[in-house]
Amino acid sequence: MKLPRLLQSLLLAAWSLAASAATPPMQVPDTIAQRAAACIACHGREGASTDGGYFPRLSGKPEAYLFNQLRSFRDGRRFNTDMTHMVQHLSDAYLRELAAYFAGLDLPYPPTPAATDATPAMLARGLALAFQGDPPRGIPACAQCHGQALTGVLPAIPGLLGLPRLYLSSQLGAWLTNDRHALPPDCMAEVGRKLTSADINAVTSWLALQPVPADSHPLAAPPAPLPIACSAMNR
Repeated sequence: MKLPRLLQSLLLAAWSLAASAATPPMQVPDTIAQRAAACIACHGREGASTDGGYFPRLSGKPEAYLFNQLRSFRDGRRFNTDMTHMVQHLSDAYLRELAAYFAGLDLPYPPTPAATDATPAMLARGLALAFQGDPPRGIPACAQCHGQALTGVLPAIPGLLGLPRLYLSSQLGAWLTNDRHALPPDCMAEVGRKLTSADINAVTSWLALQPVPADSHPLAAPPAPLPIACSAMNR
């Protein structure tokens, strides 16, 4: 005997419900890698960034540096609407876990940009600032703190290579305009106040063109005492 159409529909619906109940729902793994996936939308695949964007690379940065920056966004020393929204309710322990995750990644860098609109004179000035500084104006060389390879120094000095020029210039500009801060002693605030816009354009143009060395890891310690006191060296 043929079942009425309504009864057929009800039986089909009941069978579908029973089948779905028998299939366990997909479980999203509760891992730090899964939770850190929210960062990929801006920072790129697993925090590796790209060569043409604004957002900085996270992969391989010193753990203490990443933790300090996350905490600064949370506590108001750095200002970015999206970052503040992401971290404003997170504990120190959670921020340390995120920092450790990204610090432990070892991903390839994007290709170095092949072209620039910077003039040869600007690039020469950038090179001088990176390795000689400007002693008469009290500006130390970048390499004195960030290492001769400019790949950073533990525990919390970041590398300067493999970063978008726009990001580098915006952050140096934030030190210049007193819009970015660190825990005292705030060494970059002291340096940033002495930079001009021309200095920033020159050094970031030069940095953005430099290839990342085969060993891109930060140094375990600075080769010599830093020229100024810096909270980044506090363990």
